[in-house]
Amino acid sequence: MTALQGYEGADGPHSGAQPALLIVDDQPVILQALYAIFADDYEVFVASSGKQALAFCEVQLPDLILLDVSMPGMDGYETCQRLQANPLTTDIPVIFVTASTQHDDETRGLEAGAVDFISKPVNPSVVRARVRTHIKLKLQSDTLRRLSLTDGLTGVANRRQFDEALVNEWRRCSRSRLPLSLIFIDVDYFKRYNDGYGHQLGDDCLKAVAKVLKLGLKRPADLLARYGGEEFVCLLPETPLLGAQQTANALEAAVRALALPHAFSDAAAVLTISLGVTAAEPAEGESPAALLDAADKLLYQAKEAGRAQVKAGKL
Repeated sequence: MTALQGYEGADGPHSGAQPALLIVDDQPVILQALYAIFADDYEVFVASSGKQALAFCEVQLPDLILLDVSMPGMDGYETCQRLQANPLTTDIPVIFVTASTQHDDETRGLEAGAVDFISKPVNPSVVRARVRTHIKLKLQSDTLRRLSLTDGLTGVANRRQFDEALVNEWRRCSRSRLPLSLIFIDVDYFKRYNDGYGHQLGDDCLKAVAKVLKLGLKRPADLLARYGGEEFVCLLPETPLLGAQQTANALEAAVRALALPHAFSDAAAVLTISLGVTAAEPAEGESPAALLDAADKLLYQAKEAGRAQVKAGKL
């Protein structure tokens, strides 16, 4: 067992078949003991400090954290408070593990945001049962949240999820000084398509477009969302303008390659899309609304120029 097992090369939220458990303790003996308890049932990661745990959660989100209270430097209380303050990690349940038996310490831990409190030395049966209960509650909560953030027709992210992701990625790219790109997409002459072929085929059209657009995004961090009606939006973290423009060109070609007949279009004989692409290097204190507005204006330029094309420009 090594510290932060699985940490190297991790990217994005946990998506494995087993729930992911992060154990944080500065004592190797405790880490080894807890690892042995959970290794058969969970994907287990370990960290030896609060700082290391926070860094891990920046790139991979565990389903639950077992957190030691007494650690040098950043203790468990501060670590938990920072997890609660971060929109990306605030929903991760934290169980404190401590040698203290003081009621005030337990109260302080719960006030910091922990969901449970386990005393050392741990009883394997008790700690397994409590972790199992909170993992179950977390997965149920994740399912409900996922449904609330999914577009019912196309199955991709909805406007609410996009709005949350835009704010979170803007902040993250600002801290990391990395670029953030956005692609605004409109299905060309969709009202004519809907009126000419009927609403059922119109719905099937949007499903097909959403599917091919989603397949065109290669990285787990890239997000496709239905913005509304026949409009879609792609959020591409850590992507410069050139990379986003290349992605947009590929998406335009992929939708055209569907070869869905569109007898009512002035752009082509098949269904096409218009795309506006922009990128920015987010700075703290600035609003991501300007990025969205810039992409929308570029989309308008693409439509004014004849549709079925990409217009790109840097914010």
